[in-house]
Amino acid sequence: MVDIKWEELGFTYMKTPKRYVSYWENGKWDDGVLTGENKLSISEASCGLHYGQQCFEGLKAYRTKDGSIQLFRPDMNAIRMQKTNQRVMMPEVSVEKFVDACMQVVKANEEYVPPYGTGATLYLRPFMVGIGDNLGVRPAPKFIFSVFAVPVGAYFKGGLSPVNFMTSEYDRAAPNGTGMAKVGGNYAGSLLPHHEAVEAGFADCIYLDPKTHTMIEEVGAANFFGITKDNKFVTPKSDSILPSITKYSLIQVAKDYLNMEVEERDVPIDNLDEFAEAGACGTAAVITPIGGIKHKDKYTVFFDENEVGPVTRKLYDTLVGIQLGDVEAPEGWIYKVK
Repeated sequence: MVDIKWEELGFTYMKTPKRYVSYWENGKWDDGVLTGENKLSISEASCGLHYGQQCFEGLKAYRTKDGSIQLFRPDMNAIRMQKTNQRVMMPEVSVEKFVDACMQVVKANEEYVPPYGTGATLYLRPFMVGIGDNLGVRPAPKFIFSVFAVPVGAYFKGGLSPVNFMTSEYDRAAPNGTGMAKVGGNYAGSLLPHHEAVEAGFADCIYLDPKTHTMIEEVGAANFFGITKDNKFVTPKSDSILPSITKYSLIQVAKDYLNMEVEERDVPIDNLDEFAEAGACGTAAVITPIGGIKHKDKYTVFFDENEVGPVTRKLYDTLVGIQLGDVEAPEGWIYKVK
């Protein structure tokens, strides 16, 4: 295994030995190859550069206690990428090709999969970009599908810690826009709101629905959930929210492991008092506990910086336990890397 101080890793790029690259042209994908080259050579007229015809995914490989390696629900990332492909007119990658590419990259970089117990994992970044000579606003004539891997540290240093958020007057996505697609433009538009929230002393901002600015949609680049005072797991429902694989996994964990009632519905920003706990969820951190939310002149506090809600902790421990192989997973969630 490589000489890396696993416990000191952050969420930053590191070049690893191999990545997967496949090209689409004339209506089909090639077989794809593993390469040591981490630079892409593309036309200056590529659609991905000028018109944003690109997308990406994020998932992780985990080292279990017995030393084996497993992926968590990569088929769901493949299906989500296919839906994004449809929205921005890119060729789909089959679930089989997507999962195989991830498997190849993990096996080729096996020594970079952090040891069990370090809190670190191997993060996989599948992405697709439109390339080729093109000037008009139209789908690209060629595409690249690639997957690279980077070892990353535990998102929380010292365990779960609640952080505070403020609502934003900016919209993350337009009604009937690309909010449900994992395209880079959604994230480029979030950079300024995030910067302003940090400047104001918050971890990030909360986006409200673009039509009425009355319903919670996303928390920064993550999905929102709340635990009501009568112990229900509640998460927003909207066509402009990215469907988080972590969120839908937590929904099943809440139902099947914690015997909780689950509601996917509108979450009015003015009704925060219905929640005893709140959090944001996504691949990087699994769960980010929310300590408080500032909306206009009102500040709703759930927990201070030294406390995490009991249900939030159970959800986190159960899902992470499944990902690391310590808790039995629902059928089909775990893909062993062999």
